[in-house]
Amino acid sequence: MQSVTNRQPPSVSITVISRLILLLVSCVLGISNANAAKEATPARKPNVLFIAVDDLNHWVGYTGRNPQTKTPNIDRLSRMGVSFMRADCASPSCNPSRAALMSGMRPSTTGIYQNGENWKQKIPEGHGLSSTFQKAGYFAAGAGKIYHGNSYYPSEWDDYFVKKGADAGDHGPKRVKKMDGFHDPMNHDLKDNDLADWYTTDYCIEQLQQKHDKPLFLACGLQKPHLPWVVPRKYYDLFPLDEIQLPPYQEDDLQDIPEAGIRMAKEEGDHKKILKSGRWKAAIQSYLATIAYTDMNIGRLLDALEKSPHRDNTIIVLWGDHGWHLGEKDHWRKFALWEEAVRTPFIVVAPGVTKPGTISQRPVDLMSIYPTLCELTGIPLPKHVEGLSIKPLLINPKARWKTPALCTFGYNNHTVRTEQWRYIRYADGSEELYDHTKDPYEWTNLANDKKTQSVRADLARWFPKTNVPEGKK
Repeated sequence: MQSVTNRQPPSVSITVISRLILLLVSCVLGISNANAAKEATPARKPNVLFIAVDDLNHWVGYTGRNPQTKTPNIDRLSRMGVSFMRADCASPSCNPSRAALMSGMRPSTTGIYQNGENWKQKIPEGHGLSSTFQKAGYFAAGAGKIYHGNSYYPSEWDDYFVKKGADAGDHGPKRVKKMDGFHDPMNHDLKDNDLADWYTTDYCIEQLQQKHDKPLFLACGLQKPHLPWVVPRKYYDLFPLDEIQLPPYQEDDLQDIPEAGIRMAKEEGDHKKILKSGRWKAAIQSYLATIAYTDMNIGRLLDALEKSPHRDNTIIVLWGDHGWHLGEKDHWRKFALWEEAVRTPFIVVAPGVTKPGTISQRPVDLMSIYPTLCELTGIPLPKHVEGLSIKPLLINPKARWKTPALCTFGYNNHTVRTEQWRYIRYADGSEELYDHTKDPYEWTNLANDKKTQSVRADLARWFPKTNVPEGKK
């Protein structure tokens, strides 16, 4: 009888089994280590594109203040985030406004009140916004006019570009024909790249195109529409002279203004010269044309950002350093505490925080920029910074907001702005009060009405308690 042999399965090498076990363990450990590394590595901080525009008032599309203006790219930016309807500067003058915004300290704290002062004598090195971002690990790059006169602390920037002659040299001064303190707009056959702002924008575009090892803080300081109002002819052609509309104007507007306010309005004497020359419409045409030129450069910047590797991780902030009068209240330029001189465009786009195309009616001032950017990027706020973060308004533009906007011009001259009121008090104690729900152009001063006493008292409590005398270091 044939024996039956018990057949066993083929033997498997112990070495093979060991290798399989080791491979499985290494895969599990690899996945675990990768997850741990991912959790241990903090997310890259957002970049910041910081756009400063010189002498740009609220004649931009989203405010509706002047229907003649053409700002398609600023309007495009407005559709991307939150736009503030009631944003005031820290001071209606280039130097004090920029020094305050960039340092986080108000003019009344530093004593920087005028354009001619050296802000470096009153603001310590290392206090600047760019320096704070540097210390937090950012690459800080800038171009053009951020501080007044293209001045800056080199240590507060990793790289900075200023085109020589940016204030006047390449505006073509030999081709400029003086006109009543401004300039003749029709005497300039220029190209876009004849002006310094073109190269400032170019520099910022190059920075956006690069890959950076660190998060990027990029400041773009555009000088137009600052005087001289000289841009290529094609921008004037957008605004035919015979179609130009004058701003709302009341001839007896200064009759209820205190002497301190009248001195501010008539200090330059521009309005009298403009009326005598008959060039009021020409001047407005020039201003509108210069705004259009700046809007073009902002469009170039936005195009570059959209094509860059930083597109989805960049906070954008656009601000004007103060407003500008074009004849309202017999006044030209800035240098006053009225709505036209103080109100500025202000737009914030913060990925993951702001919603596209939203408008906030809450009053804010530009001292909010420093603390807001710190909060959005997770950077500890330096103790010297005085402004308030407006992140709650970026999340919900209709959120409750009690703090009014505050602006200072000169020693102990202040204005506060709420949604309804603008209240001005000068150093001599004289006052102006305007109800913007009924009087958007501030034609009727209510400060002498006893019925407004409680309103004025309530608004006055927001004035700064510290007022450093002029000239004091």
